[in-house]
Amino acid sequence: MTTFLKVTVPDGRYRRGVRYPQWFLLLVAVLGILSGCRSSRDLEAFARRHREALNQALGLELKRWPSDATFLYLFNKAHLQEFGQVLQAWMISQIPGGADGLDQLVCDGKTLRGSAIETEEGSHRFVAKVTVYARALGVAMAQKAYDTHESSERAALKDLLSSLDLEGVLIQADALHTTQSFFTGASPRGPTCS
Repeated sequence: MTTFLKVTVPDGRYRRGVRYPQWFLLLVAVLGILSGCRSSRDLEAFARRHREALNQALGLELKRWPSDATFLYLFNKAHLQEFGQVLQAWMISQIPGGADGLDQLVCDGKTLRGSAIETEEGSHRFVAKVTVYARALGVAMAQKAYDTHESSERAALKDLLSSLDLEGVLIQADALHTTQSFFTGASPRGPTCS
């Protein structure tokens, strides 16, 4: 279990053979991604490069660094949605005034590079991601990936916004999301549309 801001993220890994605590792997993954790591091999190289500094800063005595397979296993078994919620709560706590200071959100959708495939009907299917950014922090607050064959950007954004308290929040989004039908039932908390 990883505890952060008094919230626990369940550890989905099997106990046998676990060498590194989940909190440590998640921390290294976050630091590595913020430093430009784009794969599990990059994360292994990052952990190897910074092992001594991490040991010293965290009071650990790890003699080896986590391998790329360790990170892949973690991502396969981790409860990433719960981790995302913990991270989101921490980011909101960094805004002066907390959630009350979260007055503007920017929403954007992107197609994941290399995910497009042609279907038998001749159309294209791909994986995309919708991200909600907090202007006050300049960081992503939440994101959701979807397969265009199974969902849409509108549905993904509605799902993301429904998890946030939107009272008095200005939401900036593409014209695709500005129809009245989008906001009908999107959230009982009533976002501000402009």
